[in-house]
Amino acid sequence: MPAVDKLIAGHHRFKEGYYKQHKSKLSKLAKQGQSPKICIVSCSDSRVDPTTILDCEPGDLFVIRNVANLIPPCESDDKFHGTSAALEYAVLNLEVESIIVLGHTQCGGIKALIDTPPNTVNNSFATKWMQQIEHVREEVMGHSHDITDEHYHNCEEKGIIQSLNNLKTFPWVQERMAAGKLFIHGWHYNLSDGSLFAKCKDSDKFKQVD
Repeated sequence: MPAVDKLIAGHHRFKEGYYKQHKSKLSKLAKQGQSPKICIVSCSDSRVDPTTILDCEPGDLFVIRNVANLIPPCESDDKFHGTSAALEYAVLNLEVESIIVLGHTQCGGIKALIDTPPNTVNNSFATKWMQQIEHVREEVMGHSHDITDEHYHNCEEKGIIQSLNNLKTFPWVQERMAAGKLFIHGWHYNLSDGSLFAKCKDSDKFKQVD
């Protein structure tokens, strides 16, 4: 069965199953609009679906997905800023109460960053996107020339921390945090065993969520 045909068949099952069972709630969302309390910045990786691993329903999460779940710093130029635009909408229009940066193990974007030698000339969109945390790679690798799984893991966690720091460069994030109306979190999901780790409030360490 071609991939698209599988999706069409899935939609038919959705209409006959989930949609009929939850028609009232879905119709209400359609008429009244969305009002999620949480915004999640997640990786585009097909294995990391926030609504699935967090067992959420339609309308619960405002999800922003990109390569390696990165949040760039606030920049005011004429370029296109998809992630920043989505964050702006989540904070100013939806007035979400929390923003979660959700990273994961075996991240392809992080692996490419670690595996690519510094100063490599590559004009691909993905490479340029990952260059925003090149300094994180340098911090993780140090003077080491041998790449280990620990390097990937550390870079994934430090990438989450850098995104949280970048998030604080947006003035409307700063304002709502200062007013106690917005909280930010860094989470790291383990693909191998389904466990979830959260960045500690007062340190850069990640602790498993019980």
